[in-house]
Amino acid sequence: MLNAFDPGSAKLDQRTAALVDRRAAALGPAYRLFYETPLHIVRGKGARLFDADGRSYLDAYNNVAGVGHCHPHVVEAMARQAAILATHTRYLHEAPLAYAERLLATLPPELDHFMFTCTGSEANDLAVRIARAATGRQGVIVTENAYHGVTLATSGFSPALGLGAELAPWVRRVPAPVPGDGGGAFLDAVEAATQDLDKAGCGVSMMIVDSIFSTDGVLPDPGGGLLRQAADIVRNAGGMFVADEVQSGFCRTGDAFWGFQRHGVVPDMVSMGKGMGNGYPVAGLAVSRDPAAAFGNKVRYFNTFGGNPVAASVAGAVLEVLEQESLQDNARTVGRAFRDALSALSRRHDAVGEVRSAGLFLGVDIAVGPAQSKTAHWIVNSMRDRGVLLSTAGADGATLKIRPPLVFSMADVADFVAALEQTLLS
Repeated sequence: MLNAFDPGSAKLDQRTAALVDRRAAALGPAYRLFYETPLHIVRGKGARLFDADGRSYLDAYNNVAGVGHCHPHVVEAMARQAAILATHTRYLHEAPLAYAERLLATLPPELDHFMFTCTGSEANDLAVRIARAATGRQGVIVTENAYHGVTLATSGFSPALGLGAELAPWVRRVPAPVPGDGGGAFLDAVEAATQDLDKAGCGVSMMIVDSIFSTDGVLPDPGGGLLRQAADIVRNAGGMFVADEVQSGFCRTGDAFWGFQRHGVVPDMVSMGKGMGNGYPVAGLAVSRDPAAAFGNKVRYFNTFGGNPVAASVAGAVLEVLEQESLQDNARTVGRAFRDALSALSRRHDAVGEVRSAGLFLGVDIAVGPAQSKTAHWIVNSMRDRGVLLSTAGADGATLKIRPPLVFSMADVADFVAALEQTLLS
């Protein structure tokens, strides 16, 4: 795992070492921690996190708390509904219906149903089930270093999980589109993948794409119309096109509410999570009427906690904050200033390569010879020591991955860039 704590090599203080040992004993070996020296975070506010010693960290990575850590409007909605009713989803209730109606209004009219889950992994798992029911096919196409979840099905098409996560035999990978190359290689690979799945007797049920290609190295602008053309290829082969908006949705890209809208494509399904509940576990899948019927008329679906009254109330409060505080505009304006400041930094420092961004989702290539991933890892940990949190992306971990809460300010940009320049000069 990129940017992971290695318990065998770190020198920890007594309190941190004790917590690490307790965590390993209670949770087992599958869990991972960030940074060479793990953080013990106890509080959050806005774009800041605070550790057990009271030290402040500028959070430039956490896209879960999209409207800012512990936003008072979201916290109040959570507490208010939890004090009235917190139960499963087998009763009629106003909150999930009101939320589904409001959310669907942000999406293309072709997407007219919404199905609640608790996590993005569950949403993508549900997308596979619906695609297979609607198409009668099995195969799934993803990009080379994609991440779409941790269930049995979704881990089978999430190569970013690493060598220990075996891809399913019905999965085909295609290279992520490289900005500026015209997209021909990407489209040819999608076509070849559909044909290979046909030859294998699977057929293609769906292609699923994170429209900012975050784990492939943050590639937000592969070329106009490219995803629409890929969707056409998949549909012509009998499959469906799914936009995984878990990372790029909810105003993250600045130019649009949903990341796929920047590419002029209308998906057959849209999955979402993370920022949807600002830290509360709520997620879901928007789907068009015919696939929903092909699935729902055959299979009984329910989710005990997905879309419960508390989850729906929290998610509704997030939509209100996004609108009332104009956070899409903030993502666009601050994101552009952030990109410009990092581009200016790249002209002063050879270690900083290309800067790519859409709103408040940025990728910065590290451009120092064959040791790029080691340099990126060093930068991330040095920034952590300076009180700024970020991570890496791409199969080789040579791209800095920056995706702060949408309340990130111009002052926060200045703090980030100053810390990065100090790191590069050290």
